[in-house]
Parts: sequence; structure tokens; C-alpha cells
Amino acid sequence: MTVLDHAAKTSPTETAALLRRRRHAAARRTAALVTLLAALLVGLLAVALTVDLKRVPLSEVAPAALGLRDGLADYVIFKIRMPRALTAVLAGALFGLSGVLYQRLIRNPLATPDIIGVSAGAGAGALTMLVLLPALPHGMTLAALAGAFAAVGVIHTLSRRRGTVDTYRVVLVGIGLSALFTSYHTYLFTLADDQDQATAMRWFVGSAAGADWTSVTILAWSLGACALGAVLLERPLSGLTLGDEMATGLGARVPLARTATLLLGAAAAALATSVVGPIAFVALISGPIAARLAGADRAGWLAAPVGAVLVLASDVIAQHAPVISPVPTGACTALIGAPYFVWLILRRTTGDPT
Repeated sequence: MTVLDHAAKTSPTETAALLRRRRHAAARRTAALVTLLAALLVGLLAVALTVDLKRVPLSEVAPAALGLRDGLADYVIFKIRMPRALTAVLAGALFGLSGVLYQRLIRNPLATPDIIGVSAGAGAGALTMLVLLPALPHGMTLAALAGAFAAVGVIHTLSRRRGTVDTYRVVLVGIGLSALFTSYHTYLFTLADDQDQATAMRWFVGSAAGADWTSVTILAWSLGACALGAVLLERPLSGLTLGDEMATGLGARVPLARTATLLLGAAAAALATSVVGPIAFVALISGPIAARLAGADRAGWLAAPVGAVLVLASDVIAQHAPVISPVPTGACTALIGAPYFVWLILRRTTGDPT
């Protein structure tokens, strides 16, 4: 029996009590899932720090991870493995957050930054700095933000139809724009020497290799700022999912809320991309996984930790899996995300509602 069916047969007081119980149950389920994902992250972090560890005793791992050891333990754990693992966690959370913001705003599971060209725009900006001006301080971060915002502007302009944004056109325009940026990436590769080409190619696939504590600091501040922005936008974004007219009736400033969400999602994707490259499909699949776990109305709270788990698990596999390792982190996320993307396309083409 649905809430509406129940409301038709009960008093308003009983209906309100039922709604409160359901909200409380949903909140408890979300809290339990967040706890489970946090435990999974801790376990994956332990694996990332200890797997294939040689010449460093396991008893030294925890103190070294906190910077309390020197010598080989400090170098391997604190300077290499710990920042790489934390970079994967923070970047994955940013990708997951950016994806669910776009999916909720545009109401299309395909409309994520990595599919509609926003991540490609960020990659174009960052790759330009990497190849042409690698010594510029914070150049990749600033250029990635500029590229992502430029992509948002183009997509928003070309997707308007009769004064409103057509979500179907957003996906089509974004895919075309992504192909254009990819051509520009190829052009940049032709300008680089052999060493820069190898570095750029690994970055372009997406990898947490080479991360340091500066990377962790940038991503931590970025995630904090973007998470705060997402909290502030939660109420207007919930209204937008009901449609522009309903959102306006509820008091939301629709154009401002839409623009802020587009820019916030682009910023989250760009900041992660500037550090680890455009790791594919994390933004696409984090939101739907979170929705499966907790329901569509709670997906916004779980997409970030789901993205963190996906990238850290993929990075561990990329480094240590037999036969295939070592490979870039993005190669492992693509193995999961590409089949999902094809399935999603086929499902929407056939009109399958499941």
C-alpha cells in the first residue's frame, strides 16, 4: 500500500505519523549505509597500505601512516602509499558528488560530467597546462576549472529550446562537445615530446600515481567546499526534481539554483580531474549505485562515499591485481563503467522502466 492509498483511509494525524516513521526509517538506513561504506573504505585503505609490502614490518605501517616513523617506512607508507590512497578516496568522492548533482538536476542518468563533456573540458584545460606550461603554480587546477566552466556554458547555450533547457539535447550536445575536446587532446599529444607524452597519456586515462600530500590538501579543501555547496543546494535541488513550475511555487529561484548546481558539479569534476585525470565512469555509476542502496531521494548523500570506494578499490586492483597490473586507475573503472553505460543506453532506447 502506498502512502497516498493509506492517506485515503486514515486521518491526517495517522498519515503524518506514518510519514515521520518512514522518514526516520530512511534516515536510519542511510546512516547504516554510510557506516558500512566508511568501514569498507577503512578496509580498502588498510589493503592499499599493506598489500605486497616488502621490507617494512606490518607493525610499522600504522605509525608510519601517521608520520611517526622515518627511513624506509616513512618513505614507502607516508610519502607514497598514504597520499595515493587518500587522493583516490577524495577524487572518487568529488566525481561521485558531481555526477549525482547533474543526474538530479537534469533528471537523466546519462547527464553526468564525464558523459556530456564537462570532464573533457576540464581535461582539455589541465592537459594544456601539463603540456605547454607545466611549471605554472596551480596552473592545472585553474585551467581545469576554466575548461569545465566553458563546457557548461556551451552546453547550456546550445541545449536551450523555447527558452528552457532540453535535457535530451544536453546529452547530445555534451557527447558532441566531448568528441571535440578529445580531438583537441590528440592535438596536444602531438606537441609533446616522448617523456611528456607518456606522462600526459597516463594522466589522461586517469591515475592516482604520483600523488603527494599537496594533492591530498587540494582535494580535501575542494571536497569540503563542494560538499558545503551541495548541502546549501539540497532544498532548491529537491524542488527542481519536481519540475520548474512546482519548484517556483515552493519558493525556489529556479534559474539561480540551476546555474549554481551546474557550476558546482563542474567544479567538483574539474578539481578532481586536475589531480588524477578524467577517471571515466565514476560520476556515471556512483549515483545509481547509491540510489539502489538507499533510494533515489537519498542518493545525494551516498554518491560521494560510493565514488570514493569505487576509485580506491579500482586503484588497489590497478596496482596489485595479478596479470593486469600495473595499469592506470581509469582502466579499471572503465571495465565496470563501460558495460553499465551500454546497458543504460539500451534500457532507455527500449523504454525499459526498470
